[in-house]
Parts: sequence; C-alpha cells; structure tokens
Amino acid sequence: QVQLVESGGGVVQAGGSLRLSCAASVTIFSINVMAWYRQAPGKQRELVAAITNGGDTSYADSVRGRFTISRDGEKNTMYVQMNKLKSEDTAVYHCNAVQVGRGPRRDYWGQGTQVTVSS
Repeated sequence: QVQLVESGGGVVQAGGSLRLSCAASVTIFSINVMAWYRQAPGKQRELVAAITNGGDTSYADSVRGRFTISRDGEKNTMYVQMNKLKSEDTAVYHCNAVQVGRGPRRDYWGQGTQVTVSS
C-alpha cells in the first residue's frame, strides 16, 4: 500500500509560479511511474506530467516548457514546478503512483491540492 500526500497548492496570479509536492509513504524507487494529473470543474481528468523509475519524463502539450517534474529519492517526494501559470491551469492536482509486477497493476492517488490562477 502506498500513501500519497500532496501539498503546495494555492492561489497565484497569472504568470506566477507554484511548486507542488507529493510525499510517498514508501521509497519512490519502488514505484514504477509517478505522475501529476489535474481536473478542472466540468472537465475530464488529464495527465499533466509523469516520471518513471528510470527518470524519464513526459508532459502534456499544454504544460511542456512551463512545468518541470522531478523527484527526491532521499525525501521520497515528487515535485512539479509550475511556471508562467495561466488561468487554464486552474484545477485540483492529484498525485498518482503506479506499481506493476508481483500481481496486477496498482494505482494509488493522493487527496488532491487546489491550484487557482487568477487573471
């Protein structure tokens, strides 16, 4: 079982920056993929950024060049640095962890943290 706790959300003006954190209850190197998803009111949840166990990263087109995903193995924490924020980035951001192997795929989710970008 993996527990995930997000933090760092808040209200920021357009053009500003925020850094979200996702603390895991296990060593993050036991997690195959960690990712950030977001869901805005009335919209489907979308993948924002992901990082694999090997350190490979991927981004949604809408955030590439503005967001940077990273992790700290000593702190068992994943981050996303969000720069040049836009009003359309307003959403609840959720941390996701995926483990595969030794049984079926297991997905774990954090409770979410609200990001509001004011124009």
